[in-house]
Amino acid sequence: MLNIFCMGMVVCGLAATTACSDDNYGPDPEKNWEGTTAFFAPTDDAGFNTYYNPAIGRCGDPMPFYDQKTGEYKVLYLQEYDNNGPCYHPFWGVSTKDGANYTPLGEVLPSGTSSAQQDAVLGTGCAVYNEQDGLYYIYYTGYNILLPNREVVMRATSADFKHWTRDNEWMLKGVDYGYAATDFRDPQVFRGDDGQWHMVIASKLRFAEFKSADLKNWEHVGGFNMVWDRMCECPDIFKMGDWWYLVYSEAYRAPWSRKVKYMMARTFDELKECFSDPGAHWPQDGKEGVLDSRAFYAGKTASNGTDRLIWGWCPQRVGATIHEKNVSVGADSEPAWAGALVCHKLIQHDNGTLTLGAVPAMSAKYDKQQPATVMASHGYADGTLQGDGAYVLYSRLGNQNHITMTVKTSNNWDKFGISFVRGTDSQVYYTMVVNPEGEDWRKVNFEQEGEQGKGFIEGIDGYGFSRPADNVYKIDIYTDNSVMVMYINDNVCYTQRIYGIQKNCWSVNNYGGSVTVSDVTVSRQ
Repeated sequence: MLNIFCMGMVVCGLAATTACSDDNYGPDPEKNWEGTTAFFAPTDDAGFNTYYNPAIGRCGDPMPFYDQKTGEYKVLYLQEYDNNGPCYHPFWGVSTKDGANYTPLGEVLPSGTSSAQQDAVLGTGCAVYNEQDGLYYIYYTGYNILLPNREVVMRATSADFKHWTRDNEWMLKGVDYGYAATDFRDPQVFRGDDGQWHMVIASKLRFAEFKSADLKNWEHVGGFNMVWDRMCECPDIFKMGDWWYLVYSEAYRAPWSRKVKYMMARTFDELKECFSDPGAHWPQDGKEGVLDSRAFYAGKTASNGTDRLIWGWCPQRVGATIHEKNVSVGADSEPAWAGALVCHKLIQHDNGTLTLGAVPAMSAKYDKQQPATVMASHGYADGTLQGDGAYVLYSRLGNQNHITMTVKTSNNWDKFGISFVRGTDSQVYYTMVVNPEGEDWRKVNFEQEGEQGKGFIEGIDGYGFSRPADNVYKIDIYTDNSVMVMYINDNVCYTQRIYGIQKNCWSVNNYGGSVTVSDVTVSRQ
């Protein structure tokens, strides 16, 4: 708990490098810390309340499954530690009914016990339930860099989703069917329109497809291309309404790539053909099927029959200070693998295209209304920000926050942003800038602003979307410690990791022209 001496240093406005690093504001009920605006350096809680993160380690590659027997989603994930042993990435899991509240399941499927085993390391897979034999199946990747077939597909079964039996007599090897020995992974099993089970596996620049009537015996039925020269990881295939979709994570190491994307078609066969000429078959959404920012990866979905939710991980970032971590994203790749589970709801539009929105249970979870007090401003009057550099600074946030607001721009070219980790003494702070890249196209960019800020952080890249026809942006932002998700108009989903959000002030900024800010609310859990 923060002592009074430490709180005093914060209120006196010491520089960011000397601010206290404890994550509580102190025991003194008489101290009005809500009335202060100096930068504060909080730390994340050990566990997260909304975007699940285990108390020790992190979540990698979620594998969601809706269990109709128990009426809940079960989300398996690869358990990642800072110091993995020779046998690692066991499947751990959580259960949830709504994508916002989780119950840990602990370890579901352990990794191998010997570095000589094919599945010394577990890789991404999926879970399904077979009504014919009353068994749950996990199909997973067995990874061992020491063996000739570095990656193969393996399976385990269970009658209760608690006690699992490995089928050591069965595996699929890519080399037996003309695929790679080094990349043959991430199996996804689903029902086709033909009533058969289908399995799609990611291999080197190709998807392999198998078919089965009973989930036991599998027949190779061919393969289809990936996107040009890009590895497409963690495939997820499903039908939603009249459309078939393949969601994948593009592993291409470029600042504008390495994102969760999708293809769509009227039939599964047409869906496979889309990958033969991706440029001619991108979804008609203007963004090549991109669903979120580079801070949401390995997304896979599950449906309860009403809603279809998607889970991915938001990466941990590394560094000695908040400011080092917030910009420690190279242009080629994320610096740290795995992180916190982030869940969105899929929104299907009239033309079949997809965007992501908040799961319905989110707003109800953040139910404690807080004041959104204006603490400082420049160029701000009666809800309008006028001129370049205008801003309005609001009071401190908690550890978990739900911010809503409406922003209206005065013309088709106005530019605005929302900043976190901002104090009246901050030399740097962090902004999601809604940047016009044309009269009718916008992109959310991440920038380190302030006198010592680096500006645009290229390695994080942004998220493009069409300008609202009425120039009205209805914005919902959810934060849980350092994980933040921003939704705009059911058309934009932007996930980001920003350390130091909690217990600092935040602002809305204008960059020329004028914008009107209204209906600002802040709620906590």
